[in-house]
Amino acid sequence: MKIEHLALWVTDLEGMRQFYETHFDATAGERYHNPTKGFTSYFLTFSSGARLELMQRTDITERTMNALGYAHFAFSLGSKQAVDDWTARLMDAGVQHLDGPRTTGDGYYESTVADPEGNVIELTV
Repeated sequence: MKIEHLALWVTDLEGMRQFYETHFDATAGERYHNPTKGFTSYFLTFSSGARLELMQRTDITERTMNALGYAHFAFSLGSKQAVDDWTARLMDAGVQHLDGPRTTGDGYYESTVADPEGNVIELTV
């Protein structure tokens, strides 16, 4: 079994697509639109084959924060140097840096950033 994809509700569909294409080398599939449901989405594919679906619907316009549930998703970059380099590149591009790079108490080497809509992205070895 493997996770097929993750999905995020977004307010700026095109801006979020461009963010992941620019900063995480994602490739967007064709834009899907269902006018009956007011739903539009893109599937983004990363070099590993992992996929992220960015979704927008006319009746979902606000972020609601829950204490439980989604916390972050992580990209494995293969080395500490890659984490350092990717973090520096994102910071130079003005991406919001949250923490790290650092070694966590459980031994992960990681850095965290936020996408333009505040979703937390972890960069790890």
